Amino acid sequence: MELHFSADSPPLAAIAAAKIAGVSLTSNSTLAPGSTPTLALSNGQRLQGAYVLLKYVGRTASIPDFYERDAYQSCQIDEWLDFAPIFGSGSEFEGACSTVDEFLLEHTFLVGNSLSIADVAIWAGLAGTGLRWESLRKSKKYQNLVRWFNSIAAEYDGVLNEFLSTYIGKRGSGKSIPSNSKEPQSSSSQSISKENGVHVNETAGSRSAFLLDLPDAEVGKVKLRFAPEPSGYLHIGHAKAALSNQYFAERYKGQLIVRFDDTNPDKESSEFVDNLLKDIETLGIKYDAVTYTSDYFPQLMGMAEKLIRVGKAYVDDTPREKMKEERMNGVESGCRNNSVEENLNLWNEMIAGSERGLMCCLRGKLDMNDPNKSLRDPVYYRCNLTPHHRIGSEYKLYPTYDFCCPFVDAVEGITHALRSSEYHDRNDQYYRIQSDMELRRVRIYEFSRLNMVYTLLSKRKLLWFVLNGKVEGWDDPRFPTVQGIVRRGLKIEALIQFILEQGASKNLNLMEWDKLWAINKKIIDPVCPRYTAVVEEQRVLLILTDGPSNPFVRVLPKHKKYEGAGEKAVTYSNKIWMDYADAESIAVDEEVTLKDWGNAIVKEIKKDQNGIITQLMGVLNLKGNVKTTKLKLTWLPDSNELIRLTLVDFDHLITKKKLEEDEDFVDWVNPCTRKETRALGESDMRNLKRGDIIQLERKGYYRCDVPLIRPSKSIVLFAIPDGKQQATTK
Repeated sequence: MELHFSADSPPLAAIAAAKIAGVSLTSNSTLAPGSTPTLALSNGQRLQGAYVLLKYVGRTASIPDFYERDAYQSCQIDEWLDFAPIFGSGSEFEGACSTVDEFLLEHTFLVGNSLSIADVAIWAGLAGTGLRWESLRKSKKYQNLVRWFNSIAAEYDGVLNEFLSTYIGKRGSGKSIPSNSKEPQSSSSQSISKENGVHVNETAGSRSAFLLDLPDAEVGKVKLRFAPEPSGYLHIGHAKAALSNQYFAERYKGQLIVRFDDTNPDKESSEFVDNLLKDIETLGIKYDAVTYTSDYFPQLMGMAEKLIRVGKAYVDDTPREKMKEERMNGVESGCRNNSVEENLNLWNEMIAGSERGLMCCLRGKLDMNDPNKSLRDPVYYRCNLTPHHRIGSEYKLYPTYDFCCPFVDAVEGITHALRSSEYHDRNDQYYRIQSDMELRRVRIYEFSRLNMVYTLLSKRKLLWFVLNGKVEGWDDPRFPTVQGIVRRGLKIEALIQFILEQGASKNLNLMEWDKLWAINKKIIDPVCPRYTAVVEEQRVLLILTDGPSNPFVRVLPKHKKYEGAGEKAVTYSNKIWMDYADAESIAVDEEVTLKDWGNAIVKEIKKDQNGIITQLMGVLNLKGNVKTTKLKLTWLPDSNELIRLTLVDFDHLITKKKLEEDEDFVDWVNPCTRKETRALGESDMRNLKRGDIIQLERKGYYRCDVPLIRPSKSIVLFAIPDGKQQATTK
């Protein structure tokens, strides 16, 4: 294909899309100025128009979902293509930047969860303005837009550097735009690795985890499942699995099923099902159906009996501890060679839940000599008389995960089963069981488990904290559950970005929470309102002798750089409160700056007999230079309209970064994980709603957990880590 255009107006978006997609184009920039760009196809046909050419590249590219998507998302892409030319209009440029910046506050890509020609069109539109965009890019005015722009530049630096130097350098500064963003990068930030047949870009700032295909995947034929057990709430580890499944389902225009692995009635409940669905919705997971393993209990029972009849399963009454020892040592059970008739008789006892049946379990007859212990006759069924949360007491026995997972995956038509690499040793067992069942083979795709420092992800261990009253519940802000971290103030967009940046690597990494909270800060800081608070204990009154005896009010922006945060009324008085720590740092006759007011000079510091500061006396010096003062202080007027606040800080639930397998987590439980501080806040805070995220000047970021109910009750604010604060846990 040959692309013809005028040298003064190349179709930048089409060229960039072709570079990214690897579409071969021969460029010819000999058309007269103002000519419409034209694409000459190999069969002699021609297409004209910059965005017509972009759409053609999008349709012919090998990148899944680059343009062709479902009807709604395809129309969304067209909307952005209609919007893109605004970046070429000088008067509307910054308005367009503001619109896209606001949209990207809550989104990773412009459409869906993967790159499309919409992203390329806007990206090329920005890059095409040369120095104008570069100057904004270096500022903090449009942080979401810059982050998005940098991530695409870093993702495709190999091809876009050439594009930028060829087409943009001449139009802008004469230099190509550097592809590396200011995001933290690992030592392998520019490497490309290949795992599980998938090319993985390990650029730390990347917003897209995967670049190529799932192994043996076909567009339109992929079917995946996210299969949590309803024995707890969704946690950050599950979130990685769920988002990875959705990523590939969307990338290959496939299907995604949410399947509840509800085979253990002792641990499961409808409460957990409801909250897992709530958490899945919070993550923005779009699924095609919800199923339950219990839907397949009749078929699973039939398959178990079939395996007994063909000699591939047997009923064993060996005591559990002895069975465990025999499996470790590769010793065959004395029941392994029982006759089919005897096995069927005992199987029926298990079905009935009789005294004899309760002594038994069903085991697969695989290979007791295999070095892989998961193949040493695993348990397929156990008796359990606890009623099931969905189907009551209909069954007295339940299948194990090892037995039902390969069966239901095959029966539901799953093409790829995504599993964390901790299950690697069980992959052979999974395939062997499917083979014994004579079912279609499902391809296992592994990804690394997400492990966090000072964090327990075992639902059994998390339940211990709930049952022992160490936390308020599964949504406690100290918990790694989706509801817990959202309640603490994490934006879902930050979680998604953090997880996608881990990529498809199978390497097991222990991740720091600081990185996640640093991403979160970049999202909330540009938009969250600013307020002032003073710690109630030992607060100090500053009396301004020449201050306004009659208080007056000014209306100020809640965020000086973001108009959308709104405005607030601030009262100015001759008596103002400040934190004791600030009062301690002031010297007599020192000039200080009172934020949003001006300078003042402290003339007298009063103390009690113990040397505790009780009061400050000073005068205003509003003509003073705020740039020359050492102290910039926050303050509140002495008013009965101040709002009571409870500021809550949290620490990790355990005191060790990583527990070894043989360590009991109870030995490392942190005795003090919640700290409350009483404070006073400005009157406008009475309007805060639950879930609002704010910044308290010079104190940090907070999420409103309990809004104002009545004046005698405090507003409860949860401190949000910013990625820089050091945890008190050592």
